Order: sequence, then C-alpha cells, then structure tokens
Amino acid sequence: MKGMRGPGLFVAQFAGPAPPFDSLAGLAGWAKGLGFLALQVPLHDARLISLEQVAESRDAAQAMLDGMAGLALSELAAQRLGFQLARHPAYALADVAPDGADPSAYAAERLRLAARACAHLGVTRIAAFSGALAWPYVHPWPLREPGLIEEAFQELGRRWRPVLDAFDAAGVDVCFEPHPGCDVHDGVTFERFLAATGNHPRCRILYDPSHMILQGMDPVAFIEAYGPLIRAFHVKDAEFRRSGRSGAFGGFQNWLDRPGRYRTPGDGDVPWPAVFAALTGAGYDGWAVLEWEDPLKRAEDGAVQGAALIRRHLIRPPERDFDASLLRGHPRTALRGALGLPPE
Repeated sequence: MKGMRGPGLFVAQFAGPAPPFDSLAGLAGWAKGLGFLALQVPLHDARLISLEQVAESRDAAQAMLDGMAGLALSELAAQRLGFQLARHPAYALADVAPDGADPSAYAAERLRLAARACAHLGVTRIAAFSGALAWPYVHPWPLREPGLIEEAFQELGRRWRPVLDAFDAAGVDVCFEPHPGCDVHDGVTFERFLAATGNHPRCRILYDPSHMILQGMDPVAFIEAYGPLIRAFHVKDAEFRRSGRSGAFGGFQNWLDRPGRYRTPGDGDVPWPAVFAALTGAGYDGWAVLEWEDPLKRAEDGAVQGAALIRRHLIRPPERDFDASLLRGHPRTALRGALGLPPE
C-alpha cells in the first residue's frame, strides 16, 4: 500500500507583494525552511507560473521546477478557472477573463493550456471548482421550477466533458473541491456532476474537511463514502459555534464574526486523527496539502502549525499484516479438516 505524502503547502494565501512571498522561488525557499516538501501552485497568479510558457515549452516547465528549491510540485490549482467556466451571471465580478472575452470560452482555453502544462511538469492531478450555475437557487425559495437543477447539471457536464478529455489525454485527474458557492458542494452534488460528465474517469474529488464542518456534514463518513474517488487533500480546519443570532449562512458578516469560520489546522472541529486514518485506509497516496485560512491567526504562524500537524498525523502503511507471523500457511486439506470436512 502506498502512503500519503506531506506536508505540502497551497501557496495562494501566502503570496504577497513583498519578498519572499512575491515569487515562486521566494515562497519555495521560505516553505522549505518550515519543513514543507511540496507546493500546490495556483494558475491565476502570473508571478508564480507563466501558464502559456509552461504549456508550450518543456524547457520552461523544467526551469519552473528547478526554481522550487528542491520542493516537489504536488498539484496545480485551477479553482478560479473552473468557477468561470460555468458561473451564474450574478458572479460576473469574479471573472478573470480579459475585457471583451467570453468568460466561459476563455476559461476553457486556459484549462486546456493547464492540461498541457501538467504534462510538461509531470503533474498528474489538478485542483478545480465545478462552477456555479445553480448556486443562487441552493435554498428552495422562491420555489425552484421542476427541471431547473437537472438542466444546470446537464450544462455543467456539457462544458466540462471536452476539458476533462483534454486532461485525460495528458494523464491528469481533475480533482473537484466540494465547496459552498459552487454547484458541487457536497457528496450528493458531486454524484450529480459525475453522472453529468458520463462518469468521466478523470472526474475526481479534492477532499477538504473544513467545508463539511461548515455544512454540518460528517467528514470521516465522506471518506468512507467516496474514498476511491479522492485524489487530492486540503488540510484546512473550521469550527461552528452555535449562535442565537446567526447560522450556517453567516448573516453576511465577515469571517471573524460568523458562527462557522475557517481555522488553522488543530484549532477547529475537524477530527484529524480519524481523517488521516480514514484516508490511509482508503489507499490515498497523494499529498496532504495545507490550505491556510484563519481570521484569528497570522499566516506565518498558521503555516508552522499546519506543517507540524501534517507531520504528526501522517501514517506510514504497514509492509505486512501485523499478525502475519502467527499464520502458518496450512494446506487446503488441513483447512478442510479444521472445518470438520473430509479430504476431497
């Protein structure tokens, strides 16, 4: 059984305007000093990756890898592009497409570039969001018309299938993160989406237990239900503090004041020993990647704490069964005798 690797770091929340956080090389050197072994790199930050160059040139891809201070590249991250590929017009302010460009077509083309970039970088998994055609209708009031949600997921599948085919040609799994704000935000919606893609073999899951805490889900039971489909893992925590004034939707408050808020791993409600055990038992062999979001704690402190938690909870799978030495390997005739059966 292959083991989980870590700690890795998703650098999106750590990138900033000043060194060492303003370049991939600077972030890699800083992260290495904290004990991280890999980086997950977002595609939307041109300071960290030149998508066009890496997609078109193996030399450019190798130069990017050479500049990572010896750290591995765990995954690329395309959440913003996935959101734009299929987003409701209400979310136009989140677009990353140039002015005048069709947002969906632009995102599809960038995602195809990302597939080629993954192939050149030797990356076999990429993180993504599904998009959000139906999210404004998540709470059924006004009442949803029959067929509305089915139509939304059919359209999601139509837009994603050719993109998934491009990643399939590159040998890359697209790991969709169930995330509030997206149509795929829990297990049931992932099942709908997977069916809409024709059960595409590259349609897989990025597991982030923080989103399950904020939705009242059981993060360990999720692994038990979908373990074989989980191909990426964000180590992010969250807490939910019951309140008489606000609930799961947060009251339009900032993160600090919401009953449900993201926390540094170890400071929230995620049962980390059970999560790591369940993923190991499911055969997960990817990276454990810290994604840090916490309105109470400084980012650098969160990185130190998250790296230590990952190292503490990593489980090396056994090379043999713990009770193998007690077994004697009796022949079949002896086994039949133990059952009170005559030899055949």
